[in-house]
Amino acid sequence: MKRRIINRNNGTEIFYTTFSPDSGEDEYQVVIQINKGKLSFEGQVEAIRSSLQWLILRKLRNTTCVFKRYFLSDISNQADRLLAMETDHCAISIVGQPPLNRTRVALLAYLQTGMKTKVMPCGLYVAEHNGYRHLRSANNYKEGAGSEVQTRLLLTSYIKQLNELGCTLADNCIRTWFYVQDVDNNYAGMVKARNDVFLTHELTSKTHFITSTGIEGKGEKIHTLVSMDNYAIDGISDAQIRFLHALTHLSPTSIYGVSFERGIEVTYGDRRHIFLSGTASIDDKGKVVGVGQICQQTLRMWENVEALLAEANATLNDIASIIVYLRDISDYPVVKRLFNTKFQNLPVVIVQASVCRPSWLIEMECMAIVSDNKPEFKPL
Repeated sequence: MKRRIINRNNGTEIFYTTFSPDSGEDEYQVVIQINKGKLSFEGQVEAIRSSLQWLILRKLRNTTCVFKRYFLSDISNQADRLLAMETDHCAISIVGQPPLNRTRVALLAYLQTGMKTKVMPCGLYVAEHNGYRHLRSANNYKEGAGSEVQTRLLLTSYIKQLNELGCTLADNCIRTWFYVQDVDNNYAGMVKARNDVFLTHELTSKTHFITSTGIEGKGEKIHTLVSMDNYAIDGISDAQIRFLHALTHLSPTSIYGVSFERGIEVTYGDRRHIFLSGTASIDDKGKVVGVGQICQQTLRMWENVEALLAEANATLNDIASIIVYLRDISDYPVVKRLFNTKFQNLPVVIVQASVCRPSWLIEMECMAIVSDNKPEFKPL
């Protein structure tokens, strides 16, 4: 179920989707954006936070916020000020990707009923329910000389955190996000480190990789070239996981030297979660489709997303939230109009962030939720 609310009291727009099964816990994906850009940064943050609180009290009762991602227009000057205002006890991602509606901040939030949350000694946030531990962390960065060193240190630290909880990168990590400052120059170093670390942990083209987004994005610290968010599940089995490829439309990522999966499907007792990596306008040979043509690239991107979802017996109507990345801000009006037509009232946030190939003008990632009934797996 999709909803759009205009909160005229503080000038925000709230978009959210609801997944409410007959039994089990409810899930909500929420995007809140400012529609009055004249507020100060603190004013915009407070408007967004109060709108989320209003939504929880009025519409989404008994929910727990298990993850937040803020998109900031000037992270170096805004991160500390935002964190000083934030009171939720969950994994909070802060990324320097300016919202393209000419405001200073936008929020994507994920909420569920029936969850117990806490932070573990290793630093991972846990949302626990019915035998599963959902492990998240955000804003991870390491000091080092170059993107390759920073990425290697990031992954080594994350693997240690997982190991402390009895988990591994290969068996439990579901999703990663790598934010690369100056992606045109620093992406290659991130990829090399990721490839090398994955190889030593049995993550290869013959086994599997991890669903991921690697995109332009600034971290909190000015010298941070790579920062990382991540999501893992303790209690998941191999039988509950399926990787999505859509080889009729997209090439394997390994043919152009990168190591990530296009998508992943996780099956529970009453639902399936589908996470799609950053998806762009690419064909089954790994070539860019529609060079220089933003409309053509958008349409091909949607076609690729649809093909990945179809492999999981899902459709575009099952999408719960979308993040759209644009290289050129001048493409925003066209893309905004296209998305408003295709995904009316869906939680969509559009930000400025260059994709890893300069010829890609647009990329999107999404999460979909599908009702299911497989009693051999515990409900979420």
